[in-house]
Amino acid sequence: MEEQRTHTAQLNVPGVSWKDRLLIMAVILATSVFPVDLQPGAGQGPGGADGQFSGKQGEVLLITVPVELGSRDVTGHFLGRQIPFFPHSDSNGGHEYVGLLGIDMLDPPGTHEFLLKSRSGGEVRSLSYNVLVVPANFAVQRLTLPKGKVDLTPKNLVRVRAEQRQVKEVLSFLTEGPLWTQNFVEPVEGTVAGAFGRRRVINGQPRNPHSGEDISAPMGTKVVATNDGIVRVTVDHFFSGKGLFIDHGLGLHSMYFHLSEVLVKDGERVRRGQVIGRVGATGRATGPHLHWGIRLNGARVDPYSLTSLSLDTPISLSNR
Repeated sequence: MEEQRTHTAQLNVPGVSWKDRLLIMAVILATSVFPVDLQPGAGQGPGGADGQFSGKQGEVLLITVPVELGSRDVTGHFLGRQIPFFPHSDSNGGHEYVGLLGIDMLDPPGTHEFLLKSRSGGEVRSLSYNVLVVPANFAVQRLTLPKGKVDLTPKNLVRVRAEQRQVKEVLSFLTEGPLWTQNFVEPVEGTVAGAFGRRRVINGQPRNPHSGEDISAPMGTKVVATNDGIVRVTVDHFFSGKGLFIDHGLGLHSMYFHLSEVLVKDGERVRRGQVIGRVGATGRATGPHLHWGIRLNGARVDPYSLTSLSLDTPISLSNR
């Protein structure tokens, strides 16, 4: 498995239902980020005037923003995606807002603006950051599959388009605040293919790159929830077979496909490590495996960016 460059932030969160400290899996180059300080009357400067940070295609960045107590509704905007933030207090009693920024696997390499807006009463204040998107070296995968699974009949095409609309609707659902209380875990033990981001050529035809990770395991192996959340929908789709989508809050959704069995129901609350299904080969699959995907506010990110490393202390940007 390729080494992941992921860090964990550990936060104390008051005023919400969880009892334990919140662990957020993320990647951030803390030494390259300038401090954020939202002051009354502060206007937006030129693009990138307030700092800079970077991330690799497919990675997740944790952004913590110290703000004054009266601030409300802190939101980020990056390449057309909206990034929700939520409030918490740090170990020193300071007040911050926290957001998870996903770098999509196809976000263009180069520098792009991350715009942060805060509302306090009727006043809107903005800060602008430059985000350097670093290209990832994704492999090319060539597959040979039955023609009926690649060249769709008119009937199957209608089905696939309806399923795509359903998935889009599910992934657009936003639950305010995180639903988890601990770090994320791998959903199944098996052989990791390193498939995230692979550019696929199927029967000689270029296809969309692989947006999740494939983990091979024996038929019927237990699949568990990567973290606490709500099952938004269970499916049996043409390409992905039997599967389900879990909403973890903050626009973060996990997906589990090609299952032989789904063991949870729509709307069910699940806990980290709870068995939710079993490995199978349903849909378009060449053998038993789990396709595990993560979407973060529309960005297709590497699932292992949430699981590989953790830190014992919070990552927080302080005033300098």
